[in-house]
Amino acid sequence: MKDYFRTYPFSTLIAVIIVFLSLFNPPHTQLDSVSNIDKIAHFVMYGGLELVIWIEFFRKHKDKPQITAILVMILLPILLGASLELAQSVLTNYRSCEWADVIADSAGAVAGALAGLTVTKVFSEGK
Repeated sequence: MKDYFRTYPFSTLIAVIIVFLSLFNPPHTQLDSVSNIDKIAHFVMYGGLELVIWIEFFRKHKDKPQITAILVMILLPILLGASLELAQSVLTNYRSCEWADVIADSAGAVAGALAGLTVTKVFSEGK
């Protein structure tokens, strides 16, 4: 497990930040009036997490990732998002579980994977 944190330090840090942001009671701001701002935030958070996972994976493993690794890299953020949605409904009284958030998390993870695949392909071809 210690090797995982050494290999994926930024991914781990981003995941911890996402856990915190998902479980704390956010203050009300002017952004609350922006339509679907929370869905945009979910998409960006999980897309960013996915992209960083890809970059860190590529740094450690120079060869082309196998399909199993690709699926794990995509599914882990999606499972994190779904788990946090359930945790919000169980552990807090100020957050709720929303399937639309899970969909936004999943869409962000897939978009991040596509971006990560593109970035790592460009860098691998440049060598």
